[in-house]
Amino acid sequence: MTKVLVVDDQDLIRAGIAALLRAAPGIEAAYEAKGGEEAVELAAAHRPDVILMDIRMPGVDGITATERILAEAPEPPPRVLVLTTFDLDEYVYAALRAGTCGFLLKDAGPERLLAAVSTVAGGDMLFAPSVTRRLIEAYAPRRSAPVPVPDDLSTLTGRELEVLRLVAKGLSNQEIADQLVVSEGTVKTHVNRLMTKLGLRSRAQAVVAAYETGLVVPRQRGAAPPNDPWPTRPSDRSG
Repeated sequence: MTKVLVVDDQDLIRAGIAALLRAAPGIEAAYEAKGGEEAVELAAAHRPDVILMDIRMPGVDGITATERILAEAPEPPPRVLVLTTFDLDEYVYAALRAGTCGFLLKDAGPERLLAAVSTVAGGDMLFAPSVTRRLIEAYAPRRSAPVPVPDDLSTLTGRELEVLRLVAKGLSNQEIADQLVVSEGTVKTHVNRLMTKLGLRSRAQAVVAAYETGLVVPRQRGAAPPNDPWPTRPSDRSG
């Protein structure tokens, strides 16, 4: 059974989503928060499995609330799914950096919303690699100053750096294993270790870290390689 926290400052949207969730099979409870500060409090009190987080809210916004919730949460942390109006939005990029598990457009239908909650509750990401790439290429180059990253990449071994590069290119664990001629379990171990060393909570954060440290350079617009390694498919689990 899944516990969900719905965070949105618009009463009708928040209440409507919560009512839909409460009527859905597999949902144990659907709590409601009107803003980021209340979301932090309710997340600590109820320990939801999934949080549907609005980004633009007065006071404590969704990105700040997400950072605080994930920093303070005991293991396993909640899976945060961003609710947004636009699929390419600088706020969505910031949310990805904060460790969210995906984003959902607010005009998505009930079936799509329930499927999204089920997906992230099961441990999967809701970012297609192609969307992750588009966000990074759209917003990473705009930053005029270096962006703080979780840790220095010098803590990683040569093989871990190689695996991180391939993760940033959108390859699955099995595809990385095939390319490196190792087992999928070995790749999963490398991914888990590099994420632990860098203090990362999601595979999406690993992709962002690879670009923002310069390990992988965003390609120029219109310069897609013949074999684009970014197929439009759901990404793998964090491990």
